[in-house]
Amino acid sequence: MKFTLVIFILLSALGTMAQTQAAAALEKDAKTLTERYALMKEKSETFNEYKVIKEYILDGMWKLTTDSIQKVHSDLAEAKAEAAQLQMSLDAAMAAVQKKEESMAEVEHAATHISVLGMDFSKSFFIGLVGFVFLGMILLVGVVTGRLKMIYQSLKEKMEMENMISKEFENYKRKALDKQMKLSRELQNERNKMAEMRS
Repeated sequence: MKFTLVIFILLSALGTMAQTQAAAALEKDAKTLTERYALMKEKSETFNEYKVIKEYILDGMWKLTTDSIQKVHSDLAEAKAEAAQLQMSLDAAMAAVQKKEESMAEVEHAATHISVLGMDFSKSFFIGLVGFVFLGMILLVGVVTGRLKMIYQSLKEKMEMENMISKEFENYKRKALDKQMKLSRELQNERNKMAEMRS
């Protein structure tokens, strides 16, 4: 009886040690669930082909598993929230980039185009148009200047002709007046001679 009592005490001590060793799976450390499960399985007692694990160890393992799942879910929720935050930041950055691109396009358009009388022209076309207009104006001024010179020349010739005709007319008038005076004198002389002859 003593012998059976000693065996019984040894077996219960061994079982307690085995269960205590299995409780090592519940210790707070950095082991993963897979490592804890393997440790619990390895350190627990075996009865025939079955593993004997105390209920508090199973409950502790279940709590660790649910805590781990909850942590994964909370980490996932945090990651989703962070991803949503990053997506909002990305959307805001994309909107800012698009706004800057539009602003740059407007600046580039303003640098290469000019608006005149409400019409939008490229600067090169506008410079060509202004050059064409100036060339047309220069040609017009040249044509008008040429016509004015021709008119001035014609007017000068007409004035010279008028002056020449006027001089000729004055000469003719003077000669005619001289002739008339001469004829009047001669006529008077003849009248005087006739009056002398009669007297």
